[in-house]
Amino acid sequence: MSPQGITQSIELADGRTISIETGKLAKQADGSVVVRMGDTMLLAAVVSSKEAREDVDFLPLSVDYKEKYAATGKFPGGFFKREGRPSDYEVLISRLVDRALRPLFPDDYHAETQVVINLISGENDVAPDALAALAASAAISVSDIPFNGPISEVRVARINGEYIVNPSISALAEADLDLMVAATHENIVMVEGESKEVSELAMLEALKVAHAAIKLQCEAQMALAAKVEKAGKKREYNHETNDDDLREAISKFAYDSCYKIALAGNPNKHERSDAFAAVLEQFMATLSEEEREQKASMAKRYFHDVEKKAVRDAILNERVRLDGRKLDQIRPIWCEVDYLPSAHGSAIFTRGETQSLVTVTLGSKLDEQTIDGAIFEGTSKFNLHYNFPAFSTGEARPNRGVSRREIGHGNLAERALKPMVPEGEENPYTIRIVSDILESNGSSSMASVCGGTLALMDAGVKIKKPVAGIAMGLITEVASNKYAVLSDILGDEDHLGDMDFKVTGTKDGITACQMDIKVDGLSFEVLQQALEQARMGRLHILGEMAKTITEPRADYKDNVPRIEKMTVDKEFIGAIIGPGGKIIQEMQRETNTTIVIEEVGNFGIIDIVSPNKESIEMAKARIRAIVAVPEVGEVYLGTVKTITPFGAFVEILPGKDGLLHISEIEWKRLETVESVLKVGDKIKVKLIGVDPKTNKMKLSRKVLLPKPENK
Repeated sequence: MSPQGITQSIELADGRTISIETGKLAKQADGSVVVRMGDTMLLAAVVSSKEAREDVDFLPLSVDYKEKYAATGKFPGGFFKREGRPSDYEVLISRLVDRALRPLFPDDYHAETQVVINLISGENDVAPDALAALAASAAISVSDIPFNGPISEVRVARINGEYIVNPSISALAEADLDLMVAATHENIVMVEGESKEVSELAMLEALKVAHAAIKLQCEAQMALAAKVEKAGKKREYNHETNDDDLREAISKFAYDSCYKIALAGNPNKHERSDAFAAVLEQFMATLSEEEREQKASMAKRYFHDVEKKAVRDAILNERVRLDGRKLDQIRPIWCEVDYLPSAHGSAIFTRGETQSLVTVTLGSKLDEQTIDGAIFEGTSKFNLHYNFPAFSTGEARPNRGVSRREIGHGNLAERALKPMVPEGEENPYTIRIVSDILESNGSSSMASVCGGTLALMDAGVKIKKPVAGIAMGLITEVASNKYAVLSDILGDEDHLGDMDFKVTGTKDGITACQMDIKVDGLSFEVLQQALEQARMGRLHILGEMAKTITEPRADYKDNVPRIEKMTVDKEFIGAIIGPGGKIIQEMQRETNTTIVIEEVGNFGIIDIVSPNKESIEMAKARIRAIVAVPEVGEVYLGTVKTITPFGAFVEILPGKDGLLHISEIEWKRLETVESVLKVGDKIKVKLIGVDPKTNKMKLSRKVLLPKPENK
């Protein structure tokens, strides 16, 4: 007999129900739940070590979202036929959940913690990503792991002017705003999404709708946890060794020096870093050699706290930033396009000490990315990849494949630009953008957006409008109710601040955003100011970009493959391809083109790809000949294919043969066909009729020859 689990339900506004069950599956984990909506089910389990590893002064948290193909009755693709490395989609969901959970663990909790979320049943039109954070948070809530949650996450979309929570996948096709929002019962902690040039007010309204739904989900988790005995008492821990005397000594010694460095206005990141490091060295020099050895790790931790407080106080009190800028001032910008002569499009975008080299490559339908997930499948013809090498920050460390951060930043920049990239006949190309970060001091993903816009215009892609991006920061002091909204933040301002709010858009509205909030009680008034300051900063950056290029180049570069489309009735697709692909392969070889055919409805859509215009015209002529319908009375230059005693079969169009009877070859009577014709001869013939029963064509050569007098 199966055990009875403990269940809690959540009613959505449209009548759907979400249930959370615990106590039935994965009971050896510290906490586990199954979240279900319709036929979609997620199993989340969390385990946290009892003790922290030695010398670990952070939370080693790992979050993994994984889709089981059996959940939707599919086989995994590839040779091994089993789930392998996570897809980009799975990585992005893992990051969303991680960013929502991480700020809610106690600062002094350093035990290794692992959260695993598996899609175990999937309904085709339900997006499971909107339930992943709810499942993870519920698993932690029913455990004894210390946690300042619960949190939850919902998708909110604006469809035909109405805000809908957790809409179906098919409904999202009509949305002009698609946001994932995570929050506690009191505060929003994370936002990510895309939109079609919506206003700042529409964005704020979506956040309010999302938070109202999240509050209900948080209340359900608290009600569930109240039913679980284990969750009633959180585990005790002691993961930090502290020395209050040392903490106070460092504060007295270093605060004023750090405050002065913060106000020095040095725009060089490494020089500022060296100046702060020198203060710590000076303090360490006041300790005995034995104390330096014993307390080095602790001293670094305390110094970081002093540096953070001094920098934040300097910004709040003096309204001046680390590099000397005003709160809403953007760093100096310079741009260049067509930097790489062999690339289809290229640009350099530099803002302060952040620099991106962006390339655009234009390809055919054969270059489309195949998406083969448990829920989502299809193809993608627009991709942006972001690379962050160690040298961009002056570090020496191995580059071991693509990191989760690189996947996340690339996805954000891709979503920012995608709404402005033309589709259909306006853009026949598959597009790949690559942003290589050459220098980094904050906002490298936003530099990728700006550089991507410039490179697309340099490539000749007819984007609808230029897109720019800006990262906003926030410094707050709850006690005094002081705050400072910072435009175009530095890496240090991101690290030491309370918010990282990235906003991208055109002159007319927002196309994407990403926000992580590290402070409680962030009001909608502050968010509104941040959005307005971001809009003004975005317009300034667009103006700077316009000094380099204002519109896409009129034509593609010479090395870009040209793509021309043809449409034929689908009945001709087989004739164009030929048996075993013989006809199309021969055509591609002889015309030096790449030909791609796709059946869409009752038509065959043909892409002909070649950098040479003449080659494309040759291929088009060959295809026109194949799809042409022979007309009675027309004269054709045909090729003799076979000879029989009663005549010859002549190919007048590709794949279309007619009978030239022996009596129709010449006006005089012939004993044999071979006396006049041989296989391979090119001859002019006239189509004189088509048998209505067999559809066979009758040809004549003699009617094109002079008729003898006696005839």
